[in-house]
Amino acid sequence: MGKRIISQARGHGSLTYRVRKKAFIHKIMYPRAVGEGKVIKLIHSAGHSAPLAKIKLNEEMFYNLAHNGMYEGQKVNIGKGSEFGSILALKDIPTKTSVFNIESRPGDGGKFIRSAGGSAMVLRKSKDEVTLVMPSKKEKIFNSNCKATIGRIAGSGRKDKPIVKAGKQYYIKKAKSKLWPRTSAVAMNAVDHPFGSGRGKNLTHGGIGKIPKRNAPPGAKVGSIRASRTGKRKGK
Repeated sequence: MGKRIISQARGHGSLTYRVRKKAFIHKIMYPRAVGEGKVIKLIHSAGHSAPLAKIKLNEEMFYNLAHNGMYEGQKVNIGKGSEFGSILALKDIPTKTSVFNIESRPGDGGKFIRSAGGSAMVLRKSKDEVTLVMPSKKEKIFNSNCKATIGRIAGSGRKDKPIVKAGKQYYIKKAKSKLWPRTSAVAMNAVDHPFGSGRGKNLTHGGIGKIPKRNAPPGAKVGSIRASRTGKRKGK
């Protein structure tokens, strides 16, 4: 009898596929108050690809993603200014400005553009909406009261340094509960996966293809699910 395939195990939600809480002990949020804060410390977080900045504003402490060039002791403006690291509402940020950690709704602390080296650009503004160009080159509309941080996220060169050893890659993935190394489906035995033993590689040589049936059970529903093109031509 075959074992559960990876898609089934992931859906079951075992410890292998759960993110460690310790990797995200620092919650990224924006403060409600305005004023001038100070970067107390730059922190390495295993669950984030970029360093975090611990910022003190009056008596309040909060965490934000560090921008490229940030240093300990730097002054950060909240609610005013236009320097790198300043936190403003989108309506107050000039056009053609790079921003990151953008709120999807006012007050949620930031949901968009949070990976190392990422940034979006303010394209145009209207009365209640601001349009941003995302890294994918797509335009997205946000509420003008949503906050964002000016600049580009630090850590853009993290992929330039080779990992070299498999052990290092293992612990990088383990910090975020990513299963690695992952066995290719076609490299498995036929009893362990629908693509096992090479099934699905080539339809002309007895393969079953990678488009599952619409009524396939969860254990067999893998591949190009609800593919827009099935290989059949219209009218035939």
